[in-house]
Amino acid sequence: MANDHTYAQWVRAATRRLTEAEGEEIISLFDSSVAEPVELVRRLIEENFRPPITTRYASVFSECNPFVIDALAARYDVSPENILCTTGATNAITLLYRTFLPSGGHVVVERPGFDIFADMAEAQGASVDFFDRPAPDFALDPERVAAAITPATRLIVLSNLHNPSGALAHDDALHAIAKIAAARGAMVVVDEVYRDYAGVEARKRPAAKLHACVLSISSLTKVFGLSTLRCGWIIAAPETLQPVRAFSERFEFNASKLAHAVAALTLEHGALFDRYAENIIAAARPVMRRRFDALVSAGLLAGRLPDYGCICFPRVVGVDDTRRLSDWLAGEYGVIVVPGECFSAPGHVRIGFALEPEILDAALTRLGQGLEARRRAGSTRALAG
Repeated sequence: MANDHTYAQWVRAATRRLTEAEGEEIISLFDSSVAEPVELVRRLIEENFRPPITTRYASVFSECNPFVIDALAARYDVSPENILCTTGATNAITLLYRTFLPSGGHVVVERPGFDIFADMAEAQGASVDFFDRPAPDFALDPERVAAAITPATRLIVLSNLHNPSGALAHDDALHAIAKIAAARGAMVVVDEVYRDYAGVEARKRPAAKLHACVLSISSLTKVFGLSTLRCGWIIAAPETLQPVRAFSERFEFNASKLAHAVAALTLEHGALFDRYAENIIAAARPVMRRRFDALVSAGLLAGRLPDYGCICFPRVVGVDDTRRLSDWLAGEYGVIVVPGECFSAPGHVRIGFALEPEILDAALTRLGQGLEARRRAGSTRALAG
């Protein structure tokens, strides 16, 4: 895994390592969502795809599945005209970049952050600058954002809950950034794939409600654990969404009729899936809190556990090369964490903890043992030879 430079490349290599481990038990702490709710989905399909087949099995060729739109409008307390469906959140980002960066331009991206925000902008021919969200709070600072904006800036891209830290950005900071962007002729893209973890009240306040220059994106991948459905969406003011919708109607033909029918049923039964995720995290969080506090007290990690969600991004005390550390931990202690290099923050690791308590406890025990062994040896270089 040491030579895989992007997050996507790293995850593919880590997944191969898990599947190819012959008799070797390796526990993943890199998943950033709840496990796929297979039984809930099975029941929905069984109940709705026996004759007569559900009316949710609707064409998506000329427009979004209307039942998905209506369910999203109810979930986020917005009008259907504020919503455009996509084939996942990554597709939503691509669609926005292709719409608003037709001939390059300049994009401002948070750091640490999901590397695809910058990589896709550069692939579109844009130049990229960063604003920092410093540890341990990873808070949004409008002044840092303003300092990174240039006359060529077209988009400001950030996440809430923040990926990789799980930190919740407050509405006042987001509103201040939106006002700065509007005054400079830019728009703000807020990736909200983790935001629903913050509860119903937060869910009802997507950032797009704060200002007409803000676009919120999300999907069923993280909170619902349903990346297989490839169902995402963009929420924005109708006039802001209009050019994106026009671009999508010209070039996008990727949505699956079957997948979005299941997505509609999932969203219409959202309370069941919300409860599923809430129960997993409620069971895992006490274990994570106890183990995390112990690792911090032992001087092995530094940082804070966020109030919401199932990821955190502590600093590993005394380690700069966390890509090498991650590879060593997987090989020697059978536990995989995401190196901070994947988010432009060497020295940190992202830990995903939406696991069964017993598995999580075992994984964090291994992590602690590995970090203690590294400290005793003095460096990852000494351990790795």
